[in-house]
Amino acid sequence: MSVVESPRLSTLIRSLIATMRHAKSDDELLSEMAGLIRDHFVADSCDILVKDFKENLILRASTVHPEFNYRLKVYKGIGLSWEAMQTGKPVFVTKEAEKHSHFRRYPGYEMPVEGLSIIPMFNEANVTFGVVLLRKSSPWHYRQGEKKELEEVATVVGECLMTFKATYRSGKPAQKLGALSEVSKTITNSPYLEEILQLLVNLTAQQFNYRVCTVRLLDESRQELVLRATQAPAKAYARKRAIHLGESIAGRAMVENRPIIVRDVQTEPDYIGHDLAAEQGLRSMICIPLTIHNRPVGVLSCYTAEVRYFPADEIKALEALAQQAAMSIEHAKLQVRHTLMQEMHHRVKNNLQQIASLLRLQMRHGSYQSLEQALEDCISRILAIASVHDLLSREDLDHVGLRSIAETLVQHQQSSLMLPNRKVEFEVRGDDVHLSTSQATQIALILNELLMNAIEHGFKNTLSGEVHINIEEREGEVSLWVSNSGSPLPDDFDMTTQSHLGLQIVSSLSRALGGKFKIENRLGWAVAEVKFHRASGE
Repeated sequence: MSVVESPRLSTLIRSLIATMRHAKSDDELLSEMAGLIRDHFVADSCDILVKDFKENLILRASTVHPEFNYRLKVYKGIGLSWEAMQTGKPVFVTKEAEKHSHFRRYPGYEMPVEGLSIIPMFNEANVTFGVVLLRKSSPWHYRQGEKKELEEVATVVGECLMTFKATYRSGKPAQKLGALSEVSKTITNSPYLEEILQLLVNLTAQQFNYRVCTVRLLDESRQELVLRATQAPAKAYARKRAIHLGESIAGRAMVENRPIIVRDVQTEPDYIGHDLAAEQGLRSMICIPLTIHNRPVGVLSCYTAEVRYFPADEIKALEALAQQAAMSIEHAKLQVRHTLMQEMHHRVKNNLQQIASLLRLQMRHGSYQSLEQALEDCISRILAIASVHDLLSREDLDHVGLRSIAETLVQHQQSSLMLPNRKVEFEVRGDDVHLSTSQATQIALILNELLMNAIEHGFKNTLSGEVHINIEEREGEVSLWVSNSGSPLPDDFDMTTQSHLGLQIVSSLSRALGGKFKIENRLGWAVAEVKFHRASGE
C-alpha cells in the first residue's frame, strides 16, 4: 500500500483494509468500501464498476441502488465512466456535470448531479479494470489535495479487491462459503429462467475464479443436453452443439448423477472440443449435475485456467449451488406455466365473446336460405379463430405471422368449402408481418370473410380463376388485398346499401382495428383492401 501523510485519509485506508478481514465475498467487500468512501468525501453516492470480458463496465457496488448490482451495464464507449477506464485518467467535474457531452444518467437515479469524480482502478499489471464513481448534487469545490486523495483511495480499493481474490484463491473454506452464499442469494431473487442461468455462470466464474462456466439443460424430447448459458468470451463456445446423454464428460455426469472431475481437458480422450479448449486456455474441469428430487435436469460445468485439483469443500459448495440453481430453474418454469395459463384463459374468454357477437349478427341478418348454410358460416368463422391458436402453439407466444394465417386459411378453404367443379388457384404474396394475438384473431376473421366472399360471389357464375392475397407493411401500416379474377362487382355496387353480412363483418372489424376497408373493381379483378396500423405488442 502507498504511504499517505494525511491522518484523516490514513484512517479511511485502514478502514478499507479492515473490511477484508470480515467480508465473506468480494461483493460485500466492495459494498462496504463504497459506503466508507462516500462518507469520507461527503458525496451523495458512491458506485464501484468493474470491467467484464467484453470491455463493458458492470455495477458491482452502489450506495443508492444496490438492487442494480450485476444488472446495470455501461457499454463500451459510452459515458464518462468508460472514458476514465479507457484512458486511465480520472475525470473531475466541478459543476453542471449533466451538461457534459459524455454524461449519461443511470436509469432510476433521480438526484441532480452537479459535481462528479470518476477514478480508474488498476490491477497488478497496471491495467485498468474498473472505476470508482462519486456524485454530488451541489458543485464540488475540491479542497487542496482532494483529487490526489481520491486517486489514492481508488488505488487502495483496487489493491484490496486483488488481495481479497488472491486470498480466496488460496482455498479458504470460509471464502468459498461466502461465494456460495452470494451466488445462491442472487439467483434466488430472479424469476426469469434465462436470467437465472446467465447469473449462475457469471457469478460462479467470478466468485470461484473459473475461466469458463457453462450450463446445459436437458431436452427430454430429444434426450440431449443443450447449451443455455455461458460467460465464455469466444462466440464459438456459445455455439457448441447439443450433446447426447452419456456422451462426453457432461453427459456422463448427467447419467451417473454425480460430479465428474477431469484433470486436463486438453488431453482427456473423452472430452469433446480439444481445439477450443486449447484456444481458450481451459485445463481442469468439474461437471456438477443439477438435480430436482434426485432427477437430473442439467449440468453445470466449470473450467480452470490451470491444471489443479478441486478440494472437497469446493466440490461441496458447488453441489449446494447446483441444488439451489435447480430449484430456482424449476420455480421459474412454474412461474412461466402459471402466466401462460392466465394468458390462455384470457384469450379463450375474449374469443368466445367474439364468437357470440358474430352469432348475434347472423341472427339479426336473417338472409340465410337454409339452416345448413348458416351453420357452415358459423363453423368457418370459428375455425378461423382456431387457426390463430394453432399457429400460436407453433410460433411465438404473443405474435403470429400474417402470411402464416393467410396460408392456413387458404388450405382450409380449399379442403372444406370449394365445390368439386370449381378450379380456383390461390396465391399468397408479401411479407410475413407479425401481429399481436388480438390483431391476429381479427385479421383471421377478416381474411376468412374475404375468401368466402371471393369464392361465393366471385365464382358464382365462373368455375375457374385465381385468388391472390397480397400483404405489405410500410412504416407500421399494414395493407392487405384479396383479389379474385372471377365475376366483377356490379357497376352500381354500393357498400353502404348492397353489402351482405360477410362484408359488414369485415367493415366492422376493420374499424375495430382503427383501419379502413373498401372493395372495388381494378383492371378486371374484384379487389378488397384492408389497411390498419400494426400494434407493437400485448
